[in-house]
Amino acid sequence: MNIPFLKTDALPFCKGCGHDLIAKNTTKALEKLGFNPLDVIMVTDIGCHGIIDKCLNTHTIHGLHGRSSALGAGVTFGTEEPGKKVIVFIGDGGSTIGLQHLMEASRLNLNMTVVVHDNFLYGMTGGQTSGLTPHGFNTTTSREGNPFSGYDICALAHTAGASYVSRVMGIGDISDKLAVAFSTRGFSLVEVLEICPSYGMKLNPRRKLSEIAQSAGKEMGEWLNNRKPFIAHQGRKTDNLLEKVNPIAPSFKSYLKKTTSMILSGSAGEGVQLAASILAKAAMRSGLSITQKGSYPVTVGVGFSTAELNLSPEEVHFHGIAVPDMAVITSSDGLAHNKQRIAKMQGGYLFIDQSLEVPPTGAEVIRHDFRGMGARNASIFSVFFMALKTGIISTECLFLTIEAEGMGEKLPVAKIKEALVK
Repeated sequence: MNIPFLKTDALPFCKGCGHDLIAKNTTKALEKLGFNPLDVIMVTDIGCHGIIDKCLNTHTIHGLHGRSSALGAGVTFGTEEPGKKVIVFIGDGGSTIGLQHLMEASRLNLNMTVVVHDNFLYGMTGGQTSGLTPHGFNTTTSREGNPFSGYDICALAHTAGASYVSRVMGIGDISDKLAVAFSTRGFSLVEVLEICPSYGMKLNPRRKLSEIAQSAGKEMGEWLNNRKPFIAHQGRKTDNLLEKVNPIAPSFKSYLKKTTSMILSGSAGEGVQLAASILAKAAMRSGLSITQKGSYPVTVGVGFSTAELNLSPEEVHFHGIAVPDMAVITSSDGLAHNKQRIAKMQGGYLFIDQSLEVPPTGAEVIRHDFRGMGARNASIFSVFFMALKTGIISTECLFLTIEAEGMGEKLPVAKIKEALVK
């Protein structure tokens, strides 16, 4: 069955908008090249050009402002089937918001085409100056004319390594020029010049497109690099980042009957994340499902360190913890970071170092001298103490996990054993 690329000829653009011409000439070029609509992946983003999605019979993807090139690159990386065509529509504003995406696609010479709808301003958001607005062009934010020159997007893409780059006037039949780009192996970019009828024409009366292009030094033409396109499997690559991770076989039994959420929190540099990791692996060794998430300030070794864990006899499908079932706090930094969540606890347990003031909470409070083990070992000791008091993980399993992880000499195993029997 012969499926048209467009569902309608009545496209949703302003009267006189060049986007209409680009959309219709794109489909005309694809028809000339013999593409089926379902062999084409059209990627758009925020901007007037992006409202074409609903009119297309191709695959369509719509992304955030300036990100369509990045999305198109992702599709290209994942599309190994020959005969498919990835085409990105982007505005002049979006092309400079996502300029690095364009440069990377050019540098890698990804097998895709980007069509830049360059009407010299941000049309959808009110006619503001964009990174491609020519010097002297009036916009709503440059009423006396843009004092700066715009980027030469074609020169940038060509210099970065794109196989094919061209700049054309958005006038008449440009389908043959677009077809050249669409049939290029490797990265191709076409900058189509046009004037926004809602803002560009009103703010720049009596100016012709050709005169604007000439005064801006926007030369029409083609620029080529004789390069091979990116090959999907070039370089080192792995299909499974987990293939080198040794699975942990259950060898202990847990009596945990329901999902239990837990917060371990102390000070950065005191082994909170290590303690959480040992607890998580011991939980797996006990046949439980587990999630683990860490949070701490950007500055290394300063402030709080919090680990959030969910332990469950069933699969865990959500790792978030609003109010924990248990909180294990070993320092004032950890207490300050979690005081609000502890205040919301209506049950469960709060294990807290005896040096700290107990905050308001509905949890059962158990105080103990965790920091007496030394600040760097307070968190791992608190995990053992919590396990001993609650029974959700056996301390034997925790000790075995420390040995299995090669941490036996780093952590004070003998001292912990001694402290647990006191």
